[in-house]
Amino acid sequence: MSELKFYISRFVRRLHWFLVVAVAISAVAVTVALTLPPAYESEVRLIVESEQIPGELARSTVSTPAMEQLQIIEQRLMTRENLLQIARDIPVVRGQRGMTADEIVRAMRAQTRIRRSSGSNQATVMTIAFEAPTANSAAAVLNAYLTLILQQAAEFRTERAVTTMEFFKQQVDRLNEDLDAKSAQILDFKNSNPESLPETLGFRMSEQSRLQERLARLESDIDNLRNQRAQLIRLDEATKQIGADPNKSSLALSPRQLRLSQLHQELSEARTVYSEDSPKVRQIKALIGQLEEDEKAAFSGEGTDSEQLPATRESLMLGIQLSDIDARIGSLEAQRTEVEQQIETLRETIAKTPANVIALEALERDYMNIQEQYNQAVANLSQANTGERIEFMSRGQRITVIEPPSAPTEPTKPNRKKLALAGIGAGVLSGLALVYLLELLNRTPRRPEDIVARFEVMPIATIPYVRTRQQLIFERGVKLIVILVILFGIPAAIWAVHEYYMPLDLVANKVMNRLGVRW
Repeated sequence: MSELKFYISRFVRRLHWFLVVAVAISAVAVTVALTLPPAYESEVRLIVESEQIPGELARSTVSTPAMEQLQIIEQRLMTRENLLQIARDIPVVRGQRGMTADEIVRAMRAQTRIRRSSGSNQATVMTIAFEAPTANSAAAVLNAYLTLILQQAAEFRTERAVTTMEFFKQQVDRLNEDLDAKSAQILDFKNSNPESLPETLGFRMSEQSRLQERLARLESDIDNLRNQRAQLIRLDEATKQIGADPNKSSLALSPRQLRLSQLHQELSEARTVYSEDSPKVRQIKALIGQLEEDEKAAFSGEGTDSEQLPATRESLMLGIQLSDIDARIGSLEAQRTEVEQQIETLRETIAKTPANVIALEALERDYMNIQEQYNQAVANLSQANTGERIEFMSRGQRITVIEPPSAPTEPTKPNRKKLALAGIGAGVLSGLALVYLLELLNRTPRRPEDIVARFEVMPIATIPYVRTRQQLIFERGVKLIVILVILFGIPAAIWAVHEYYMPLDLVANKVMNRLGVRW
């Protein structure tokens, strides 16, 4: 019991410090609670709906998760530019005229509350609340928020859909140009190597075989004609040795006979080119027949003896036959040279074909790769066009308002009674804490127990300080004056600050806005 009396006495001695702190804090809290203006809070609820068209039928190209989309929209909504524009259109911040832009932005963010909720097999919901001095201004700010959200949501999805479509359109155009360039390269390569392309290799090899067979036939024909010519010469020589007079000389060929020999040569050359029924061959045959008739008539009209005429005729016919054979041999040799040149050309083109095959396959392989990319890009472009159409018609994932903002009928804040009681409690606790701190720091002995505890000496007796009546009256008067000054002076000072300097609600509002705290 003595301990309790001691502490009570110490508290009474420190009562003025307790009252200073407790009364000041309590007075400020009560004043703020009574002077704070009402705050109205309005709320809007949004939900993210899934696609309106089944994904297996037509899929949108915008595949942003619902929660991520809401986070993006929130960050775009709470930008400095948007908040300042709304604050200029709808003054909702107390003391806005005397505030800087940064303070207005902090106040707007402090007065805005955004919550998002989502989960497995649950809808994604977004709730936005705003506090304002009036009910209509709170609803007006939320309507402005809602307009920005819906506009940004539509722009966000359509912009992505359009960007996707433009990307694939550029891909299609680029790949189309690559296809044209590669086709031009293939065409140029084929035009530069028309005789050594792989698609004509079979024909060229068969043509080479045919020409080789023809060359063999020509060489066989030439050998036969040369053998025939040699036999004719040997036969003529044998005939002359048997029946000819060595004193007689052979006659020279006449111009008609030379012409006849030339016609036989022309006939041999024409037969290598034309058929037997062609007009040219028939014309040459007719001329040969006419000249032979004329030659026979010339021989019959001349006055030669019977021995000279057969010899002349035999020499003439031999010359004609030899000329015909020589002409045919010359024609066949010319054909052989031409065939050999063709075979050599084919051999060169066939030798070039493997390298051309490799080069052409590389070009065609590149062309096919580009073609596959082009086909895939065209398919993606078609899907992007469908996705863009879905987003423009708002048939994809969209944000829907399920609870529009409305003007509240009653203020939601402040709870004046709760705020005042909390302030008074905080003041009392602060005062008690100050008294305890002062007693804790004061190490002066004030009781016999303190002397024993500090000096470990048991005093024989303790004599307290006895004040006179005048001292007691003076001390009590001073304490009463101090208490009265605390009880009435501090509230009066707070009232003077509130009335003549700045309202306490604005001071509290600025402090809380700077700290980002919603009261």
